[in-house]
Amino acid sequence: MSIPDPIREEDLIRSRQRGRARVMAILLGAFVILVFAISIAKIRAGMPH
Repeated sequence: MSIPDPIREEDLIRSRQRGRARVMAILLGAFVILVFAISIAKIRAGMPH
């Protein structure tokens, strides 16, 4: 049995962290767009025609 290479293990951990960071960035961006769209819709609904 071989001992796991700590450098490879660290690279694996970093790649997982990068993947999670990308998902969180996408979710945060989607949330910002959603809040912006709702704000615009509310502003337009409040305007007299």
